[in-house]
Amino acid sequence: MLRLLAFILFAYLLILRLFLFILFAYLLLLAAVYLLQQRLLYFPDQSRASERQLEDLALRVWPEQDFRGYLTGETAQQQGTVLVFHGNAGAAWHRSYYAEALKRQGYRVLLVEYPGYGGRPGKPDQHTLTEDGLETLNKVQQHFDGPVYLWGESLGAGVVASIVARLPEESAVAGVILMAPWDSLTNLAQHHYWYLPVHWLIKDRYNSIKNLSGFDKPVVILVAGKDKVIPNRHSLALYDALAAKKSLWRFDDATHNSWPYSPQQRWWKEVMTFVSDSATVHDNSAN
Repeated sequence: MLRLLAFILFAYLLILRLFLFILFAYLLLLAAVYLLQQRLLYFPDQSRASERQLEDLALRVWPEQDFRGYLTGETAQQQGTVLVFHGNAGAAWHRSYYAEALKRQGYRVLLVEYPGYGGRPGKPDQHTLTEDGLETLNKVQQHFDGPVYLWGESLGAGVVASIVARLPEESAVAGVILMAPWDSLTNLAQHHYWYLPVHWLIKDRYNSIKNLSGFDKPVVILVAGKDKVIPNRHSLALYDALAAKKSLWRFDDATHNSWPYSPQQRWWKEVMTFVSDSATVHDNSAN
């Protein structure tokens, strides 16, 4: 009987020690995620385009005295300006395909660079990127006439939504295009890190549903059918919540990092026609 009790006590202590070890390891994981979460979200490339590269891409630094991005040249019939906010990796000049495609549609294009990316000083976080984006938008409105359109890709879609939430009434922003957006970063992070109490850990929440709730200009949502980084349900939740005029383009064969970016693709014109003309087109299919 004593042996049995001793065995039970030993087993109990062993299980307790194992439980405490697992609990300690889990708490260490929570601490690491909380402290290092910015590195999990932002992947800046510090490289800045050379003069030769800009010449090849037909881009120029703008503004020259306060670098904020790369600007295309003027077109014969200028339709307005598109500010492109890129995803979480790389640098703005890596997205030159936006400039080529949208310039063909008659738009001046600014590939916006974030603080901490592409040679710009600073450290990226939601507050910094939002405030900096608002300053860039203000400079664009001061320098150029005509409507302004905000284009956000992945992380950039969250940045655009945060900027929209802070727009003054006199803003020239006439429409928004969001490529692979999320409903909120909290919801997306909880999907990927289901074993963590994300709501209590996350700093940059990028709640796009909330941030776009008062926006009344046209919004386009672009969805990659095979996106595993930002699953479609997060983009569609945002689309369903929008009260503004909206349109959905589906790219069934695209993944998060493979879109039909060729300037010859007809969807570029269709998207810009929708946001510029406020057309009542819904749930289009792009091929």
